[in-house]
Amino acid sequence: MFSIMASSSSSSFFVRCFPLLFFFFFSHAQAVKSPIHPRDVLPLLPRQVSWPILNSLNSAIDLLPAFVGSVSSQNHIVSWKGACFYENTAWMEFHNKSGSEFGGGTLHIKVSKAHSWTCLDLYLFATPYRVTWDYYFLSREHTLEIDKWEDRAEYEYVKDKGISIFLMQAGMLGTLEALWEVFPLFTNTGWGESANLGFLKKHMGASFESRPQPWYTNISVDDIHSGDFLVISKIRGRWGGFETLEKWVTGSYAGHSAVFLKDSEGKLWVGESGHENEKGEDIIAVIPWDEWWDLELNKDDSNPHIAVLPLHPDVRAKFNETASWEYALSMAGKPYGYHNMLFSWIDTIDGNYPPPLDAHLVASAMTVWSKMQPEYAANLWNEALNKRLGTKGLDLSDILIKDAYTLRFFENNSSQLPKWCNDADNVKLPYCQILGKYRMELPGFNSMDPYPHMNERCPSKPPKYSRPPNC
Repeated sequence: MFSIMASSSSSSFFVRCFPLLFFFFFSHAQAVKSPIHPRDVLPLLPRQVSWPILNSLNSAIDLLPAFVGSVSSQNHIVSWKGACFYENTAWMEFHNKSGSEFGGGTLHIKVSKAHSWTCLDLYLFATPYRVTWDYYFLSREHTLEIDKWEDRAEYEYVKDKGISIFLMQAGMLGTLEALWEVFPLFTNTGWGESANLGFLKKHMGASFESRPQPWYTNISVDDIHSGDFLVISKIRGRWGGFETLEKWVTGSYAGHSAVFLKDSEGKLWVGESGHENEKGEDIIAVIPWDEWWDLELNKDDSNPHIAVLPLHPDVRAKFNETASWEYALSMAGKPYGYHNMLFSWIDTIDGNYPPPLDAHLVASAMTVWSKMQPEYAANLWNEALNKRLGTKGLDLSDILIKDAYTLRFFENNSSQLPKWCNDADNVKLPYCQILGKYRMELPGFNSMDPYPHMNERCPSKPPKYSRPPNC
């Protein structure tokens, strides 16, 4: 009986594994093109076999198209290697088949040398006035017809700059898999929270070690001083997903920050940017501590993790409380958020974009979005550009949260931290975590002396986010 069962089990195992061995053999054959590539047929295998492999091959990063070139004329031919077809060329032909004022054009794309018979390449094509897509399965010349240009501006743009071509490097299947990884980041569910943790572990090396309960600490107001810093990390829902992507591109292990202020009567307040008012607008606000803490503890469904970073006594002695209050009150109620944050992490031409994100993709997204949603686009980047060019007057600092918590401004003697600081935790952090199930990590905390133009020309590519000194 045992021998029969063993034989049956072995046969079943062989039948299941033979296709994989077959595909593996052909995918590594050098003399001929693979008739079928393992990656192309994984969805046909049982889900318990295919999905773990697919998840290891693809990630949210695969949603980012890679810029391969731009074409503006028949004399300007662009060549590149695709995900499926290894030899590709493109050129642009202008014509006026539509009889319109500015005519139209035909984008020619010739693809060849596919790595297997079952793969395909997926592309996006963009100008500041349109975005379209197409996929190519057959090895031949393909065309993308543009009947007419929107106006003279698009016509002149394409003649001068060309149509930008972006490759979805993971192909159709990989892109769908990447969507599967990104979608839950923004859902307010346990699945969404797990997705955010998994993304940050995978792409940044975060650990998320659990803390012993209780997961909150009631601070003593007497131990808090004006200038003490708050860092916040949200890991669930809309803001959790947004902060996860923000952390990934900037290298910060926190997604939000605030500062304590005490008034002349000893009442504690929190100065915060991006606070949502009753109209749903993100503004700068100064809020009583009790109100702010109740909001985070009981009403914020993004599962916030919060740490207090007390100032070093020498720095606290230099903190101008009067000037800080004057500035905070002068800014209260003003809009703040995306238009400042969006550009604060872009300091170099090509050293701040997580691959395959690059300046071409960002520029295309900006110009297209400006056409689709001009009012919203103004909030996102027009104000930021105005600020950088000095054409509008908000005096806001382009500093990242990571830049702030790495400054050597904070208490460096753990014996001087308040008694309630990490009191219930068996790991004594150099700062005071007051909320959150997982232990907050702040790599590089309190390690850098400030210097003129600090971090204004620093690369920040994941996963190491290495930076040269004094950049």
